[in-house]
Amino acid sequence: MKGTIVNTLAIIIGGSLGGLLGNRLGDRFKEIVMQGLSLAVLLIGIQMALSTQNPTYIIFSLLIGGLIGELINIEAKLEKIGKWFERKLGNRGRVAEGFVQCSLIYCVGAMAIMGAIQDGLQQDPSTLYAKALLDGFSGIAFASTLGVGVILSAIPVFFYQGTITLLAGQAKMFLTEPIIAEMTATGGLLILAIALNLLNITKIKVGNLLPAIFISILLVYLF
Repeated sequence: MKGTIVNTLAIIIGGSLGGLLGNRLGDRFKEIVMQGLSLAVLLIGIQMALSTQNPTYIIFSLLIGGLIGELINIEAKLEKIGKWFERKLGNRGRVAEGFVQCSLIYCVGAMAIMGAIQDGLQQDPSTLYAKALLDGFSGIAFASTLGVGVILSAIPVFFYQGTITLLAGQAKMFLTEPIIAEMTATGGLLILAIALNLLNITKIKVGNLLPAIFISILLVYLF
């Protein structure tokens, strides 16, 4: 789990540096940093979404996954965890928002999944090392505006990627190239939605759409 550990530490370090930097930035500078980073997240989401080979999978994954997520109300549960942290930390800023948004950004994507599998099967953490650099630098920018919630997002990253690494042998049997492509595309649309939320263009319940990623695996596997 070297890659996951390094990735987790990168988020903590980047988030800590961003938190220190944020105290020295005025509101208008924080706003422009967030806008620039949100546009970058938007681009990443579009690139990932275009990896689909069959948009039909994505459509049904989002419809079915969204209904399941709404039934469970994942978004509310994530926000509840974020609010709990916020209360424990004395209502410091946008803790819940930073925790939820960054947890989704850092966990949704091909690098998180394939990097964790590569680390588990081949003891090669290079993909997760690259992801750690990206997450660490983006963590600086996010934390300068969203605060300590960005640092707390390292917790789900550790457990999510760590679990995949430990179960890598079983996961590889199911995660074929077509499945990975549709998972990546579905995740890309969710990241795109996160960017729209960060830009305050809309408010999409990205958390409630998370099951779509797993529904895409099932649809490709069955059809």
